[in-house]
Amino acid sequence: MTTGCIYLDNNATTPMLPAVWEAMQPYLTDAYGNPASAHQVGRRARRALEDARERTAALLDADADEVVFTSGATEANNLAILGLAGDAPGHLVCSAIEHPCVAEPMRHLAQKGFGVDWLSVDGDGVVRVEILPSLVCDDTRLVCTMLANHETGAVQPIASCKLQIANCKLEIGVHCDAAQAVGKIAVRFHELGVGTLSLSAHKFHGPKGIGALLIRRGTKLRPLFQGGHQQRGRRPGTEPVALAVGLATALEIAERERGVWLAKICQLRNRLLAYLRTHAAPVVINGPAADGLPHTLNLSFPGCQADVLLMNLDLAGVACSTGSACSSGSLLPSPVLQAMGVSEDRLHSAMRFSLSALLEEAEVEEAARRIAAVVRRLRSASSS
Repeated sequence: MTTGCIYLDNNATTPMLPAVWEAMQPYLTDAYGNPASAHQVGRRARRALEDARERTAALLDADADEVVFTSGATEANNLAILGLAGDAPGHLVCSAIEHPCVAEPMRHLAQKGFGVDWLSVDGDGVVRVEILPSLVCDDTRLVCTMLANHETGAVQPIASCKLQIANCKLEIGVHCDAAQAVGKIAVRFHELGVGTLSLSAHKFHGPKGIGALLIRRGTKLRPLFQGGHQQRGRRPGTEPVALAVGLATALEIAERERGVWLAKICQLRNRLLAYLRTHAAPVVINGPAADGLPHTLNLSFPGCQADVLLMNLDLAGVACSTGSACSSGSLLPSPVLQAMGVSEDRLHSAMRFSLSALLEEAEVEEAARRIAAVVRRLRSASSS
């Protein structure tokens, strides 16, 4: 029997693979040079950094000079949105289900006089691309739509968004937050046709503190920081060589193993869902029943309160969440589920379980038993 804590919060972060740590170690010890230094120690670090940049680009269908390393997706999203919006107020469009690190910069710009319209979603949490032409105007500068949702796993129709914008015959930038998609599904930057795309290594078994923003050639973007020539001035500051190596290594492994990992995760998800439907009914899926990321399972347990359920699951040794890690301290209902128009009982009893291929079948089965037992106990206490 599995004992201890069972980790079902992999959309918040994933455990780093041993092979990633091994690849990083030389650049934390022997090859510790500053990649901007001209001497041989610095040149060795520079070679490793640019090799990591080239590997990352190749895996994502980008060119090496389009890859800007950042501290993570939050910084990458802020760099894209604030860097593309411009100084003078204009008009922006953003999907209603974005992660806080996209939604908050949008609200910040709204406070500075920018006009912001929110692109609504359907009941499965998929953006309604057909209404995009009614939102854009001659002053629209940027449209933000994620690739895969962090709470429901709904994959967004980026290609259709681009087509709708093209039909409007307007020059509008498109930014895509792909933090929950990269390393899990095929992501091809040039094929997507977006101007910028963000990712974060710790979402696919890489190290924390490193991400990237892909910036299509010819895209004019104002840097957030000043004070250095690094990365063509788009993100000045000493580049973290070891972390960049870790990102590239983790991405290589994720791409190589994607088919095997995906098949395993689908099986784990099906087992978890089937057990809960049998032993913790009623259970309602929030988001697409199919065609979404199988790693993500957002479930409502009517008759339970999400905050109480979360606390009791933690005590039972199941790590999960009620939403994104950046807003998990909030007691407010999920903005994503609100945008989807879910009913009140579903909204206030929703939990997110996010899986990884590193989980074993026995762990998921034990987690399912613990979840069902807690749900039954809480419902019984509530009814009595």
